[in-house]
Amino acid sequence: MSSYDQESIVYGIIRDIPAGGELEAYRRRRTNWSAVQELPSSLDDDWPFLSREMFSMPGPDVYSGTYHTQLVHFAASYNSIEYEWERWISRFEAMLRTMYWSSVTVHLETELSGKHTFSWESTESGHNPNDSELKMVCEWERESNFSHRR
Repeated sequence: MSSYDQESIVYGIIRDIPAGGELEAYRRRRTNWSAVQELPSSLDDDWPFLSREMFSMPGPDVYSGTYHTQLVHFAASYNSIEYEWERWISRFEAMLRTMYWSSVTVHLETELSGKHTFSWESTESGHNPNDSELKMVCEWERESNFSHRR
């Protein structure tokens, strides 16, 4: 890595609504799976910073990783994604609008500006694809190591 490269790490989780019957849960999980599959492939997109390859989700039942709540997890390593962060968030929220979820957490770790945690919480019994309003909260943590000269 050259001295000009600044690595940024993005990771997080989308939590489905842990309610409803088996058929409703199956419908929600299929909708969420489709939302991820609608993302472009990192190989096909001219802006590959939010792609389907960075997402993963366990299977639909308790034996494959889903007890009551489906968890969609994601992670990626970038070269200075903070300079494209508004665009990343915009595309991420566009995907969230098409999904079912109760809460979402995104962690951004940067070498230059510290750690950021972005959270979305649903206002009612969970976010539905028809809901258009999203509210995000950001927390910032900065660590610095100062060396003292004598």
